[in-house]
Amino acid sequence: MFVGIDLGTSAVKLLLMNENGKIEKIVSKEYPLYLPQPEWSEQNPDDWYAGTVAGIKELIQGFETKIKGVAVAGQMHGLVVLDKEDKVIRPAILWNDGRSKVQTDYLNNVIGKDKLSEYTANIAFAGFTAPKILWLKENEPQNFEKINKIMLPKDYIVYKLSGNFTTDYSDASGMLLLDVKSKKWSKEMLSICEINEEMLPKLYESYESVGVLSTDVALELGIKQKVEVAAGASDNAAAAIGTGITAGASCNISLGTSGTMFIPAYEFKADPNNALHSFAHADGYYHLMACMLSAASCNKWWMEDILNTKDYTKEQPNFDKLGFNEVFFLPYLMGERSPHNDTKARAAFIGMSMNTKREDMTQAVMEGVLFGLRDSLEVAKKLGIGFEKTTLCGGGAKSKLWRQMSADIMKLEVDLVETEEGPAYGAAILAGVACREFESVESACKALIKIKEHISVNQEAAKRYDEKYARFAKLYPALKGLFC
Repeated sequence: MFVGIDLGTSAVKLLLMNENGKIEKIVSKEYPLYLPQPEWSEQNPDDWYAGTVAGIKELIQGFETKIKGVAVAGQMHGLVVLDKEDKVIRPAILWNDGRSKVQTDYLNNVIGKDKLSEYTANIAFAGFTAPKILWLKENEPQNFEKINKIMLPKDYIVYKLSGNFTTDYSDASGMLLLDVKSKKWSKEMLSICEINEEMLPKLYESYESVGVLSTDVALELGIKQKVEVAAGASDNAAAAIGTGITAGASCNISLGTSGTMFIPAYEFKADPNNALHSFAHADGYYHLMACMLSAASCNKWWMEDILNTKDYTKEQPNFDKLGFNEVFFLPYLMGERSPHNDTKARAAFIGMSMNTKREDMTQAVMEGVLFGLRDSLEVAKKLGIGFEKTTLCGGGAKSKLWRQMSADIMKLEVDLVETEEGPAYGAAILAGVACREFESVESACKALIKIKEHISVNQEAAKRYDEKYARFAKLYPALKGLFC
C-alpha cells in the first residue's frame, strides 16, 4: 500500500491506496493559518509535521506491515528556512502572501522580465519564493544571516520523514530559482538573491525515491519494514497526475482554494508574455500553468462570510439561468496572478439593479471564477495551444452547477474522474512509481484513472457566455487604476 499526502493551506490530507488504485482510508488534520498583517499569510512548519505524523498514524492503523511507499504533494512557493541546527528560523511565508511587491517589482523592472525569462522561463510574482527571499534579506537581515537551508513546504515534511534535503522539479519550478528548461538551479538567480547552491535542496524527478523513512520516524509510526519516500510534487502537478493528465493528454482545471489550468506537454514551452507559468511536470516532462489566487475560496467567502450559510446547494440558481445573469463578479479577493500579475487587484460586483436577487449574486461569483480562468485559456489559444476537453477537480467540481458552467464558459467537454482526491491521490501514484510498482507515471495513470462522468457543452448557453465574457474581459482594465 502507498501513502499519498497533500499538504494544503488549511489542512493536511492523507490517503492510503492499494496497488490497484483503490483508496482504503482517508484522514485529514487541520492546522492554523496566521495573518499577522495585511497581505501577510504564514504558517508554522512544525504544525504541518505534527499534523502529518498524527495523520499517518491514524491512516495506517492496522495496515502498518503493508506500507511500501510515501509521497508528499504540497502548496507551492512557500519559503521555509532552517538554521545550522535545522531549526525553523521564522514562520513559513506562504504562496498567497503579498508582502513582497517591492521585491517583485525590483525583479521584473530592474533585473528585467526578459532576463528572468532567460534565467528561469518565468517572471516574478509576489507569491513566488525568490521575492520572499529578497524580502527577508531586506526586512529581517538577522534571520537572513541565519539561513542554512531553503526549502518548500512539502520538502520540509520529506526532510523530517527521511532526513534527506531534496525537492522535485515541478515544485522547484515555482521558486523563480530554477532554470526550468535545463532542470538545474539558475546561478544568475542565486547571485541576485545572494544565496548559494548549498542552501538549496538536491533536485529529483517527482517519481524518484529520495530515501526511506528514518529509523526514528518508522519507530514512531510503528513500521518495521523499509518504506520508500518519493520526491513528491507540487500540489497542482500531483492533482494533474491524480486526474490522469500526463504529457500528451488534454488539460486539467482545478477549482480549489486557488484556481488552476494545467496544460501538459512533452516539450518545454514558454509564454513570451509570461501570463502563463512554464513549469516542469511530475511525469518527467513539462507543462504550462495558469493560477488565479481565489477560486472556490470566492464561493466560500460569499456563502459563509457574507450570506452566513453552509448550505451551498440551496443558494445556487437553476440551470435554466446559465448565461442570462446581468451581474458580474471580479474574483480578485487576494490580488491576482494569471494573467494580470497584480497584487493590488480587488474583487467587485458590477451590474446590479433593483431587480438583482441574492441568487444572481451567487451565480455571478461562480461565473466570475470561471471567467477569470477563461482569461488564461484565451492566452493559451493565442500560443496556438488547442484542446477540446478538460478534466475537472477540486472542491468546486463537486457542484453539479459549477461543472456545467465550466463546460459552457470554457467551451470544453468536461470529464470527472472516478477518484476525486486530487493531489493526495496523485502523490500516492508517485509513491507507487518510486517503489517500481508501475513502470512510469503515464502507465500508472492509464492503469488506475477511470472517467466516471462526462459533461457536454450546452451550445446555447456557451453562446450567451461568449457574449458575457467579452464584457467581463473589459472590466479589469477599466477598474485597474482604482485599486490601491
